[in-house]
Amino acid sequence: MTVQAAEHNGTRRHRFSVEDYHRMAEVGILSPAEQTELINGDIYVNPSASSEAAGHRRFLRQLLNRTVRGKVLISTRSPLQLGAHSLPQPDLTLLKPRDDYYASAHPTPEDILLVVEVADASLSYDRSTKIPLYARHGIPAVWLINLQENAVEVYERPDAEGYQIVHSLRGEGTVEHDELGLRFDVEELFV
Repeated sequence: MTVQAAEHNGTRRHRFSVEDYHRMAEVGILSPAEQTELINGDIYVNPSASSEAAGHRRFLRQLLNRTVRGKVLISTRSPLQLGAHSLPQPDLTLLKPRDDYYASAHPTPEDILLVVEVADASLSYDRSTKIPLYARHGIPAVWLINLQENAVEVYERPDAEGYQIVHSLRGEGTVEHDELGLRFDVEELFV
Protein backbone atom coordinates (compact mmCIF):
# COMPACT_ATOMS: atom_id res chain seq x y z
CA MET A 1 0.00 0.00 0.00
CA THR A 2 1.47 3.32 -1.05
CA VAL A 3 0.29 6.26 0.97
CA GLN A 4 1.00 9.85 -0.01
CA ALA A 5 1.83 12.10 2.89
CA ALA A 6 1.18 15.81 2.90
CA GLU A 7 2.91 18.06 5.39
CA HIS A 8 1.11 20.95 7.04
CA ASN A 9 2.48 22.92 10.01
CA GLY A 10 4.87 20.10 10.88
CA THR A 11 2.18 17.42 10.96
CA ARG A 12 1.75 14.75 8.33
CA ARG A 13 -1.49 13.72 6.73
CA HIS A 14 -1.80 10.48 4.81
CA ARG A 15 -3.75 10.70 1.59
CA PHE A 16 -5.20 7.34 0.54
CA SER A 17 -5.60 6.32 -3.09
CA VAL A 18 -8.54 4.42 -4.55
CA GLU A 19 -6.24 1.39 -4.73
CA ASP A 20 -5.42 1.74 -1.00
CA TYR A 21 -9.11 2.09 -0.19
CA HIS A 22 -10.01 -1.10 -2.08
CA ARG A 23 -7.17 -2.97 -0.40
CA MET A 24 -8.35 -1.86 3.07
CA ALA A 25 -11.80 -3.23 2.27
CA GLU A 26 -10.33 -6.52 1.00
CA VAL A 27 -8.35 -7.15 4.17
CA GLY A 28 -11.19 -6.14 6.49
CA ILE A 29 -9.93 -2.77 7.74
CA LEU A 30 -13.06 -1.19 6.28
CA SER A 31 -16.21 -3.04 7.20
CA PRO A 32 -18.86 -3.54 4.50
CA ALA A 33 -21.44 -2.58 7.15
CA GLU A 34 -19.91 0.88 7.48
CA GLN A 35 -20.92 3.29 4.77
CA THR A 36 -17.63 4.87 3.80
CA GLU A 37 -16.53 7.12 0.98
CA LEU A 38 -13.08 8.13 -0.18
CA ILE A 39 -13.04 11.87 -0.88
CA ASN A 40 -9.79 13.60 -1.86
CA GLY A 41 -7.76 10.89 -0.12
CA ASP A 42 -9.73 11.04 3.13
CA ILE A 43 -12.09 8.31 4.31
CA TYR A 44 -15.47 9.50 5.54
CA VAL A 45 -17.82 7.28 7.55
CA ASN A 46 -21.39 8.30 6.79
CA PRO A 47 -24.14 7.82 9.34
CA SER A 48 -26.99 5.54 8.42
CA ALA A 49 -29.68 7.31 6.44
CA SER A 50 -32.83 8.31 8.26
CA SER A 51 -35.96 6.44 7.25
CA GLU A 52 -37.13 9.66 5.54
CA ALA A 53 -33.96 9.95 3.44
CA ALA A 54 -33.92 6.23 2.59
CA GLY A 55 -37.60 6.30 1.61
CA HIS A 56 -37.04 9.41 -0.46
CA ARG A 57 -34.14 7.74 -2.27
CA ARG A 58 -36.39 4.77 -3.15
CA PHE A 59 -39.17 7.11 -4.30
CA LEU A 60 -36.81 9.09 -6.56
CA ARG A 61 -35.31 5.93 -8.03
CA GLN A 62 -38.78 4.70 -8.99
CA LEU A 63 -39.81 8.11 -10.37
CA LEU A 64 -36.64 8.44 -12.45
CA ASN A 65 -36.81 4.84 -13.61
CA ARG A 66 -40.34 5.37 -14.99
CA THR A 67 -39.18 8.52 -16.79
CA VAL A 68 -35.89 7.35 -18.33
CA ARG A 69 -36.54 3.61 -18.61
CA GLY A 70 -34.20 2.02 -21.11
CA LYS A 71 -32.30 5.26 -21.85
CA VAL A 72 -29.89 5.22 -18.90
CA LEU A 73 -28.72 3.05 -16.01
CA ILE A 74 -29.72 4.24 -12.56
CA SER A 75 -27.25 3.42 -9.84
CA THR A 76 -28.02 3.69 -6.11
CA ARG A 77 -25.26 4.31 -3.55
CA SER A 78 -22.61 2.86 -5.87
CA PRO A 79 -19.04 4.16 -6.21
CA LEU A 80 -17.87 6.60 -8.86
CA GLN A 81 -14.18 6.70 -9.75
CA LEU A 82 -13.21 10.38 -9.63
CA GLY A 83 -9.47 10.47 -10.11
CA ALA A 84 -6.93 8.53 -8.09
CA HIS A 85 -8.11 9.69 -4.65
CA SER A 86 -11.91 9.81 -4.67
CA LEU A 87 -14.59 7.14 -4.70
CA PRO A 88 -17.83 8.83 -3.60
CA GLN A 89 -21.14 6.97 -3.47
CA PRO A 90 -23.94 9.34 -4.50
CA ASP A 91 -27.50 8.49 -3.56
CA LEU A 92 -28.49 8.15 -7.24
CA THR A 93 -26.46 8.36 -10.43
CA LEU A 94 -27.83 8.33 -13.96
CA LEU A 95 -25.24 6.70 -16.20
CA LYS A 96 -24.74 6.19 -19.89
CA PRO A 97 -25.76 2.61 -20.73
CA ARG A 98 -22.97 0.06 -21.00
CA ASP A 99 -23.26 -3.61 -21.95
CA ASP A 100 -21.44 -4.85 -18.83
CA TYR A 101 -23.42 -2.57 -16.46
CA TYR A 102 -20.06 -1.26 -15.19
CA ALA A 103 -19.04 -4.65 -13.82
CA SER A 104 -15.51 -4.26 -15.23
CA ALA A 105 -14.85 -0.84 -13.66
CA HIS A 106 -16.59 1.87 -11.67
CA PRO A 107 -18.14 4.69 -13.70
CA THR A 108 -15.91 7.69 -14.35
CA PRO A 109 -16.94 11.30 -15.08
CA GLU A 110 -17.36 10.57 -18.81
CA ASP A 111 -20.07 8.00 -17.96
CA ILE A 112 -22.15 10.24 -15.67
CA LEU A 113 -25.17 12.23 -16.84
CA LEU A 114 -26.67 13.31 -13.52
CA VAL A 115 -25.95 12.85 -9.82
CA VAL A 116 -28.77 13.14 -7.28
CA GLU A 117 -28.02 13.54 -3.58
CA VAL A 118 -30.78 13.32 -0.97
CA ALA A 119 -29.80 15.42 2.03
CA ASP A 120 -31.16 15.73 5.50
CA ALA A 121 -28.40 15.48 8.13
CA SER A 122 -25.81 15.30 5.31
CA LEU A 123 -26.75 18.71 3.82
CA SER A 124 -23.61 20.58 4.88
CA TYR A 125 -21.31 17.69 3.86
CA ASP A 126 -22.98 17.37 0.46
CA ARG A 127 -22.73 21.12 -0.21
CA SER A 128 -19.22 21.73 1.07
CA THR A 129 -17.46 18.46 0.19
CA LYS A 130 -19.22 16.34 -2.40
CA ILE A 131 -20.66 18.96 -4.78
CA PRO A 132 -17.31 20.79 -5.19
CA LEU A 133 -15.69 17.39 -5.86
CA TYR A 134 -18.26 16.65 -8.57
CA ALA A 135 -17.60 20.06 -10.16
CA ARG A 136 -13.80 19.59 -10.19
CA HIS A 137 -14.29 16.28 -12.01
CA GLY A 138 -16.72 17.69 -14.57
CA ILE A 139 -19.93 15.96 -13.50
CA PRO A 140 -22.37 17.83 -15.77
CA ALA A 141 -25.29 18.20 -13.35
CA VAL A 142 -26.18 17.57 -9.72
CA TRP A 143 -29.58 17.76 -8.07
CA LEU A 144 -29.46 18.14 -4.29
CA ILE A 145 -32.82 17.18 -2.78
CA ASN A 146 -32.81 19.29 0.38
CA LEU A 147 -35.23 17.55 2.76
CA GLN A 148 -34.69 20.18 5.47
CA GLU A 149 -36.18 22.96 3.33
CA ASN A 150 -38.25 20.95 0.79
CA ALA A 151 -36.13 22.46 -1.95
CA VAL A 152 -34.17 21.20 -4.93
CA GLU A 153 -30.76 22.72 -5.53
CA VAL A 154 -29.64 22.42 -9.14
CA TYR A 155 -25.94 22.62 -10.04
CA GLU A 156 -24.86 22.89 -13.70
CA ARG A 157 -21.85 23.88 -15.85
CA PRO A 158 -18.95 22.60 -13.77
CA ASP A 159 -15.40 23.91 -13.79
CA ALA A 160 -12.45 23.80 -11.41
CA GLU A 161 -13.97 26.60 -9.29
CA GLY A 162 -17.38 24.95 -8.85
CA TYR A 163 -20.68 24.98 -10.67
CA GLN A 164 -21.31 28.12 -12.69
CA ILE A 165 -25.11 27.80 -12.58
CA VAL A 166 -26.68 27.15 -9.19
CA HIS A 167 -30.30 27.67 -8.26
CA SER A 168 -32.56 26.55 -5.46
CA LEU A 169 -36.17 25.81 -6.25
CA ARG A 170 -39.17 25.47 -3.95
CA GLY A 171 -42.86 25.10 -4.45
CA GLU A 172 -43.83 25.93 -8.01
CA GLY A 173 -40.40 25.76 -9.66
CA THR A 174 -39.46 23.31 -12.40
CA VAL A 175 -36.38 21.08 -12.44
CA GLU A 176 -35.09 20.06 -15.87
CA HIS A 177 -32.34 18.03 -17.50
CA ASP A 178 -32.56 18.65 -21.24
CA GLU A 179 -30.25 15.85 -22.39
CA LEU A 180 -32.29 13.26 -20.50
CA GLY A 181 -35.63 14.85 -21.28
CA LEU A 182 -36.43 15.20 -17.58
CA ARG A 183 -38.85 17.86 -16.42
CA PHE A 184 -40.44 17.82 -12.98
CA ASP A 185 -42.33 20.33 -10.90
CA VAL A 186 -40.47 20.61 -7.61
CA GLU A 187 -43.36 19.15 -5.60
CA GLU A 188 -43.20 16.00 -7.79
CA LEU A 189 -39.74 15.26 -6.34
CA PHE A 190 -41.03 15.05 -2.77
CA VAL A 191 -42.98 12.18 -1.23
